Amino acid sequence: MAMAPPAALVRGVRHFWHCQWRQLMAGLGPADAQGRYIRPAPVFATLPPQSAEAGRPGGHVLIVGRSCPWAHRAWITWTLRGLQPWVDLQLVEPDPQAGRWRFPQPFEGCATLLDLYRRSGAPAGTRATVPALYGRSGQTIVLSESARLIELLNDWPQASGPDLAPETHRSAIETWRQRLQGEVNDGVYRCGFARTQAAYDEAEAALFQCLEDADRSLAAAEANPPPGLEDGGGAWLAGTANPSLADVVLFPTLIRLEMVYSPLFGCSRRPLWQLPALWRWRSRFYGLPGVAATCASEHWRRDYFGALFPLHPSGIVPAGPDLSTLVQAQPPALP
Repeated sequence: MAMAPPAALVRGVRHFWHCQWRQLMAGLGPADAQGRYIRPAPVFATLPPQSAEAGRPGGHVLIVGRSCPWAHRAWITWTLRGLQPWVDLQLVEPDPQAGRWRFPQPFEGCATLLDLYRRSGAPAGTRATVPALYGRSGQTIVLSESARLIELLNDWPQASGPDLAPETHRSAIETWRQRLQGEVNDGVYRCGFARTQAAYDEAEAALFQCLEDADRSLAAAEANPPPGLEDGGGAWLAGTANPSLADVVLFPTLIRLEMVYSPLFGCSRRPLWQLPALWRWRSRFYGLPGVAATCASEHWRRDYFGALFPLHPSGIVPAGPDLSTLVQAQPPALP
């Protein structure tokens, strides 16, 4: 029978690991004095005017990574707005050993996204993140802040898909976007990267309060559908007849919930099936034309569990549900 290690050794190792963990977490993202994770500010964050090159096929390139939810929202917007003929799509891959994004093949003479950032004038020490919109004529990144980027893509002159921010619902869309950004999109990271129990408790409570409020809003809209949805096609967050940017920013977080955020970030207070209107909403969104092709659950699990060493030191990627089965299944009946 194996003997337990000495208590003094356990205490020493725990103290050493905690100190190392705090240093490693500092490399993932900054925190305030209370241990709350703070997302680093992006560069190339100013929304530019629409380029004269917008009407030239291939004049711009949208750079995304499969595992990044911030890139996922831009990829979805590009898909739903029908921008494939006008804006090229370039995938980058994570390099966990170097902690950066790399191009599968050299892109514009650059091997990594950091190379492209530096060539575009990013300050020293900048983190090269996705999504990024690259302009071929100026040979520079023109925008890399995801909230502004989805607005630019939605307003693209040649877009052929439904408007994701109709003026009639702009106020409701912006209200949901602002709340989702802080409490859900950033919220799951504030849970996973919290330095203290109090910081985690605060973030986790806000996350599930927002999800519960979204569920109630969707359930109310299903019971009393707004004009244009009387056929029972399902409700969208801001009361629009089609998905809006509010739905776009929520989906990448919710589609990763069971796959990543619940087991790795501790976002496990309630399974999503206990929020049935939100569960139905997620299935509807996943079924929109082209959306399933933007979802790569195996990449998500491999990249999160394999690369976020401070949260998962073993690097073992646990088994998870099949994504298509998950979004197509009927939730169990509530008691």
